[in-house]
Amino acid sequence: MGASNVHFLIWILCALCLRSSLSSGFSPDDNFLIDCGSTSNVTVGGRLFQPDGFFSDNLSNPNGKFVSTASKVSSSSPLFLFSHLFQTAKVFETTSEYNFKIKKQGRHWIRLYFYPFVYENFNLSLAKFSVSAQNITLLKEFQIESGSIIKEYSLNVISSNLVLTFTPMVNSFAFINALEVVSVPNELIPLVVPTVEKIVESLGNRALETVARVNMGNETVPPSNDTLSRLWVADGPFLMHNNQAVAGRFVSNLTRVNMTTDSEIMAPRSVYGTATQLGAEPDANANINVSWSFDVDPGYEYLIRFHFCDILDLSFGSLFFNVFVNSWMVKDHLDLNNVTSGIMGAPYVLDTIASSIDSSKFKISVGPSSFHEYSAAILNGLEIMKISDSRGSLDEPPFDLHSKNSSNVKVGLIAGLVAGLVAAVLVTLVVVLCRRRRKAGLVGYLKEEENFGVNGREGNYVIGSVGYKYPLAAILEATDHFSESLVIGHGGFGKVFKGMLRDNTEVAVKRGASKSQQGLAEFRTEIEMLSQFRHRHLVSLIGYCDEQNEMIIIYEYMEKGSLKDHLYSSELPSLSWKQRLEICIGSARGLHYLHTGSTKAIIHRDVKTANILLDQNYMAKVADFGLSKTGPEFDKTHVSTAVKGSFGYLDPEYLTTQQLTEKSDVYSFGVVMFEVLCGRPVIDPSLPREKVNLIEWVMKRKDRDELEEIVDACIVKQIKLDSLKKYVETAEKCLAECGMDRPTMGNVLWNLECALQLQGDERSSHGKESSSQADLSNHWEVSVLTTQFSTGSAVDIAGISMSKVFAQMVREDMR
Repeated sequence: MGASNVHFLIWILCALCLRSSLSSGFSPDDNFLIDCGSTSNVTVGGRLFQPDGFFSDNLSNPNGKFVSTASKVSSSSPLFLFSHLFQTAKVFETTSEYNFKIKKQGRHWIRLYFYPFVYENFNLSLAKFSVSAQNITLLKEFQIESGSIIKEYSLNVISSNLVLTFTPMVNSFAFINALEVVSVPNELIPLVVPTVEKIVESLGNRALETVARVNMGNETVPPSNDTLSRLWVADGPFLMHNNQAVAGRFVSNLTRVNMTTDSEIMAPRSVYGTATQLGAEPDANANINVSWSFDVDPGYEYLIRFHFCDILDLSFGSLFFNVFVNSWMVKDHLDLNNVTSGIMGAPYVLDTIASSIDSSKFKISVGPSSFHEYSAAILNGLEIMKISDSRGSLDEPPFDLHSKNSSNVKVGLIAGLVAGLVAAVLVTLVVVLCRRRRKAGLVGYLKEEENFGVNGREGNYVIGSVGYKYPLAAILEATDHFSESLVIGHGGFGKVFKGMLRDNTEVAVKRGASKSQQGLAEFRTEIEMLSQFRHRHLVSLIGYCDEQNEMIIIYEYMEKGSLKDHLYSSELPSLSWKQRLEICIGSARGLHYLHTGSTKAIIHRDVKTANILLDQNYMAKVADFGLSKTGPEFDKTHVSTAVKGSFGYLDPEYLTTQQLTEKSDVYSFGVVMFEVLCGRPVIDPSLPREKVNLIEWVMKRKDRDELEEIVDACIVKQIKLDSLKKYVETAEKCLAECGMDRPTMGNVLWNLECALQLQGDERSSHGKESSSQADLSNHWEVSVLTTQFSTGSAVDIAGISMSKVFAQMVREDMR
């Protein structure tokens, strides 16, 4: 053979190898595929599974028994594809471990295959055991009596070893038919995801369990058709059919799908090329949706991933529709053409996090949008993944007290009962003392100048300084048994009702949906925070109730509702520019007090217009402290914590570093300032693409020196240019990418006062505006800066004590 022919063959081989590599899409660094109990290799879906013996170095218990069966999984089951893997098993009568040496840290899938069959003395349906990995409880006292199942988990492996532990229960055993440990692209699971309540949560180190992976269009997609070897079951069995839900229409159009490498990782072409469409004729006024129902475990949070791709050939224009989880609106007026930048057939992935609370069902729906005259709705694929809770568990009910035969649990239970008894005695004493000191007519308040705190035990607080524990009966009376006619607001925690106490005090009653882990944590935080401080620009706590599994917090009633309502509601009168300035000033004062009013700063972590409430005189008060955090120690610069906050208001530095500081509140307040100025939502998908994101749009207009165009039309004729410039300059500084470059809330407050002075304060003694007001504000800035540099300080104006400046500039009782 000539040299040229050899080179040609080498070139052909290289080309084939390259083609093979490209076609696979993703090649995992770690790829452990084990057919447990088998003595030979088996190929399933184009992947090679090897027997335990091949991985003997990875198994700590070589004495586990091999068992096998001739029976097969039913051919009607979606798992019939894996029949060969279900015919053998490994049985463990003592705690056993698989120890995998990990080549690349990051996201890995763990898939566990179970099929209980009978082999001699082993009836696998009697097995009862737990499985854990990397301190995460995957299965707790697990038992499968019949059928076959594949359990799939996603873990962020942060070490060079992954240990998978099987622990039989007393007088029982464990078994496994097959298992996989496979690395996956880290981008498959995002770092942070917005919840249906518009709060952002971090998934960085959380474990996930796949509850459902469904292909709409009623077609099953086997692992061999998926880059990441996922099984997508047909959606037909999950579709709902009743008078208010319409059966979907299955459609398929693979040629229309415009795939990219990234979209292949999220889902295969087979998923995006099929869909279930709203079966009715498109009509925005028809209150109908196409819906699917899924079983979930209550008490957990779930990552819900929607897969969309416009494969329809519509004669009436764009595809607009709404997306729901239960009664929660995940996305309204979703325009697939807009979110895919007009690329026909491009896939779009929408992630959200929802809590199952006390429900065991998720109802997933898509339906027509009232925003558009004609509206169709489709869904191509859906994934539901359970998120590990604060205990690192995926399979333990909240507040579980299992394994009572364990001596450790018995000791802990006895100790807990003793501690509870002691706590109950203390609680009773404190309540008696509190009641004796309570003033007549002031049922909700007890005055103490010091020792603000919360004492008590889990789920049972006694607030000795500012609040009072109300009986549930009194709250039911005050709210007419939580009448829907008294609902004045909704939030992630639950509904808010207007109430009337027996002494005719109007109150706002926030009722938590359930004592889930997330809800209980927010309930505790809210009470603890509000018990520590009182300020005229912070909503005051009146009391709370935790009877009969309820989580209820009672606040002072704010007659004018939220700032958000006054900015967007057409039913409410528009706020004037001076009112908006004064509301911003009041809110800034409240946040400034949080940041500086105690030894450690309090970081609100959810500053937004919905959490700024207005009393009957339109005085602003900051509310909702369920996500608040105590600031760093005096020798620290930040608090490291999971990312939480509201979508659109979240500090990008905190988002990427998970390092929380007071400057995170400053960023959110900067967003609020522009929201107040422009009179529109932070994110509005109904607007043209360049206007969807408020901050991006504002910055572009500012760069073009077109400030007047961003101002709310209701106030554009009221604003003086100098006041506008000062206001925008302040808001822009709040939005600096680096927290160190942002002002403190004290500095923000100073500049807002200047903006009000530049606008002209009608309560001033002169009663009219003049150019001297601008000179006055400039004079104060020069004076402060002169003082700063005369002392040799290297800090900016944000570091100066603002109290002396405010004392000179405005009266204490103003605003």
